[in-house]
Amino acid sequence: METDVIDALIGIEPGSALDAIRNRRKQAREQAQASYRALFAPEDSGGVAAIERFAMAVFVTGLHGDAEIAAFYAARLAESGAAAELRAATDGASAAARGQGPYGAFPAGPLSREDAPGPAHRVAADLRRALGPRLAAAFDHLHMLVFHPRDAAPPALQALLDAGWSTTDIVTLSQIAGFLSFQVRAVAGLRALAATI
Repeated sequence: METDVIDALIGIEPGSALDAIRNRRKQAREQAQASYRALFAPEDSGGVAAIERFAMAVFVTGLHGDAEIAAFYAARLAESGAAAELRAATDGASAAARGQGPYGAFPAGPLSREDAPGPAHRVAADLRRALGPRLAAAFDHLHMLVFHPRDAAPPALQALLDAGWSTTDIVTLSQIAGFLSFQVRAVAGLRALAATI
């Protein structure tokens, strides 16, 4: 039987109170696991290799500041055959890119009062060499999606295309970022709930 990743990240045991709570939203539980499977164990990985998927996961979960989830994906990255240099560069890039956010500007109007300037991120040159152009561009883009979602624009997509990502690959990158943001928040909420029962 397949291990539910969210259960594993929290340590939910079958028959526990948290297990019962998750089972109240059985479809949501199943869909979260299906999303994980589709993004990190797809039948056809297309143009995004497993090593790239797990490196992106380490980077994104590191940006969110969840060391346990980042460690989970770091273990998957190692299992995927990633070289030690790539693993170290991924960790270094994630540590260097951490921030608060979200940053960015809304179009002029009532939401403009929520505009927040913040640093743009570009992976450092030494890490770019270790990551290669594809992952370096992906990390720059993922940082924007996590911290500057309001600033997503065609030039950012062009940088990915220039680095060798296809339009289909770019959709996958964005799905990975979205799923991991959900997963980090779901785990945080369930951990908080676990502390009360």
